[in-house]
Amino acid sequence: MPAAFAAWFALRGWRPRPHQLDVLASFRRGEHVLLIAPTGGGKTLAGFLPSLIDLTDRPPLAEDAPPRGIHTLYVSPLKALATDIARNLTQPVDEMRLPIRIETRTGDTPTNRRARQREMPPDILLTTPESLALLISQESAGAMFSDLRAIIIDEVHAMAGTKRGDLLALGMARLDRLAPKAQRIGLSATVAHKPELAAYVSADGRGGGLRLIEVADPAPPELTILLPAGHLPWSGHMGLASAPDILERVRAAGLTIVFVNTRAQAELLFQDIWRINEDTLPIAIHHGSLEVGQRRRVETAMAEGRLRAVIATSSLDLGIDWGGVDQVIQVGAPKGVSRLLQRVGRANHRMDETSRAILVPANRFEVLECEAARQGVAAREQDGEVPRPGGLDVLAQHLLGLACAAPFHPDDAFAEITRAAPYAAIDRATFEAVLSFVEDGGYALQVYERYRKLFRDAEGLVHVRNARIARQYRMNIGTIVEAPMIKLRLGRGPVLGEVEEGFVSSLAEGDTFIFAGRLLRFIRLREMTAEVGDGGSGIPKVPTYVGAKLPLSTGLAARVRAMLHDPTAWPAFPEPVQEWLALQQYRSSLPGEDDLLVETFPRGGLWYLVAYCFEGRNAHQTLGMLLTRRMERLGMGPLGYVATDYVLAAWSAHEPHSMDALFDEDMMGDDLEAWMAESSLLRRTFRNVAVIAGLIDRQMPGAERNRRQVTVNSDLIYDVLRRHQPDHILLRATWADAAGGLTDLGRLSAMLQRVRGKIHHVVLDRVSPLAVPVILEVGREHVIGEAQEDLLAEAEALVSEATGEEHPENVIARTSRFDPRLN
Repeated sequence: MPAAFAAWFALRGWRPRPHQLDVLASFRRGEHVLLIAPTGGGKTLAGFLPSLIDLTDRPPLAEDAPPRGIHTLYVSPLKALATDIARNLTQPVDEMRLPIRIETRTGDTPTNRRARQREMPPDILLTTPESLALLISQESAGAMFSDLRAIIIDEVHAMAGTKRGDLLALGMARLDRLAPKAQRIGLSATVAHKPELAAYVSADGRGGGLRLIEVADPAPPELTILLPAGHLPWSGHMGLASAPDILERVRAAGLTIVFVNTRAQAELLFQDIWRINEDTLPIAIHHGSLEVGQRRRVETAMAEGRLRAVIATSSLDLGIDWGGVDQVIQVGAPKGVSRLLQRVGRANHRMDETSRAILVPANRFEVLECEAARQGVAAREQDGEVPRPGGLDVLAQHLLGLACAAPFHPDDAFAEITRAAPYAAIDRATFEAVLSFVEDGGYALQVYERYRKLFRDAEGLVHVRNARIARQYRMNIGTIVEAPMIKLRLGRGPVLGEVEEGFVSSLAEGDTFIFAGRLLRFIRLREMTAEVGDGGSGIPKVPTYVGAKLPLSTGLAARVRAMLHDPTAWPAFPEPVQEWLALQQYRSSLPGEDDLLVETFPRGGLWYLVAYCFEGRNAHQTLGMLLTRRMERLGMGPLGYVATDYVLAAWSAHEPHSMDALFDEDMMGDDLEAWMAESSLLRRTFRNVAVIAGLIDRQMPGAERNRRQVTVNSDLIYDVLRRHQPDHILLRATWADAAGGLTDLGRLSAMLQRVRGKIHHVVLDRVSPLAVPVILEVGREHVIGEAQEDLLAEAEALVSEATGEEHPENVIARTSRFDPRLN
């Protein structure tokens, strides 16, 4: 390294790590690089070191020379991460007095700074996939990126296989055309699918010209499981019973990050902990719906060591270098080994020091999942899905962006996009169908002027039709389709953040709810802003958000099944769980590794069917839809179903039978297609696809469309396309999305194949111990106010029935605390 850099390392008592020098050497050889290293392994410095040295070595500009373009582009999945990296990167630049300008460009960047960046680009620009898409759609993109030498993609594992990752991959393919000398450096935590990740980072979409540098983790984390004192809940997912124990761990440590899985859970847990925080320890809350200023204040307070704990969602999952974090507490099941390792790595954030984390399961099934996760971490197991092919709706958005920047030829565009890994296998016919849709909407929509966005000239070049379309495109860039959000303003004062429109529509004047760690009172709604006040009375509500559920990974599900089936693994569980499983084995049976345990029993004049699938909530929701259709056809009179990550329960008027027929994998054929056609799932999915593809604009000049307007428009278009052009490219994209994360058809199909001929049906005369948690879920969404006593009585009856206890209230006191706020 140059002397200034070597001296800077020596001043801190540091030595460059071998993988940091390897990245530098590879960059000097002109190679693309994928660095896979555990959290805290110095990945960020490894990524930026080649750029800092290259910028320092380049000759200064002559006084009359025009400004250079961007030298290094850094892309992260989080705005907060870009801001934090900029802050941390500025320190060594200032200390070495390097002539390097560093700036961020995100949705939070002021308009005047964006304009200045176009005129005088910084040396290093830190941005997000959406902001990159906006930049490359500008007519000035060629000049801005002409000097680009490095593209750093942080947290690659969090983007590959997502629609935001598709947008970034297409953006990088465009940058290859604008700046052919630019080299890519991908940074990732340890991952399961390395070849696919290497292909994503590479410039040819297939892994060519890329060097993989992998670093082993020399210090595996220490994981312990914390149970609430005195009882272990049967059901619920918030972990509120453990609030006193969590506060004690916070009190005994320095800075603690308390991770939860949903924003609603963050708000509730913050309230419960703050209520008992007699020492008034400085504790904050952090999630994506809070006003950006409040999030920044929390992040700054963390960096300056002024907080003892932060209760956070995935908003603090990735990459932010909180070196002072002493411990991590995960409340609720982690849902995946890789996700858990990502969060655990926030503690200490140094590769050669052991990170400590505490897992706090919220119920009995989550105890099993937490133990499975702990074993997975010890085995150095990684999980996660293989990145799926790129979304056609994202491609449509990108092609319009290309035309907004400059005319292009379809041959060139096809060659370009097939060098992006998600689209490496796309065929020319599909590409042309997407391009045709962007041009005029396709066969069924081309008669409408508003869908005509592109035209081809005599030479075959594709142009955007007018400046208005380009302006509309830039206002609607992005792949995150959220429910319309309503700002929360405290009286006539500051904006606290935002909640979904559907939640606000459920509020009446005077209703109270919890947000930003405080109790608020709803006053009135004015356009897209809700006016609120402090305080109030009555049972507070908690805002919930679409898509907040994290899926259970396949690897963890397999481990849980294996532990249930093997009594020699049970000593790892606390005594109440061991007793629970032993009683289940005595009264019924236990799920096997490769079979499917199905219990049926009468209760309250109905029949219940409980299937222990362990395939995740999304797959179970789909199975519930298909299963009840079959039950209806066989005359069982199904009345409803409920799904958790572990179990599916359905109830019916008549006794369920013929399990092999009910769970036959042929339900993935005609039954699936009929359900898809009838359900609202495809309509909701089409709405999101149509928004991303640019068929429906979310933002209009001077106005924002509300959810009802968007939904009505998308439903009308959906019906037209199904009737007149059923092979339309957006319908194909809709089906691909619905078959993926929303319904998890792949996991469901694999499960049905695995258990064929191995369904173990047990007929009981009452509920089994293992079925109690899912039966407690039935109807829980509707529990409010005075229904609390009825719910407690139901819980007592269920536990008594399952355990055979003569005094159910003793069992409840010992094993369950039911909280009506859980949903």
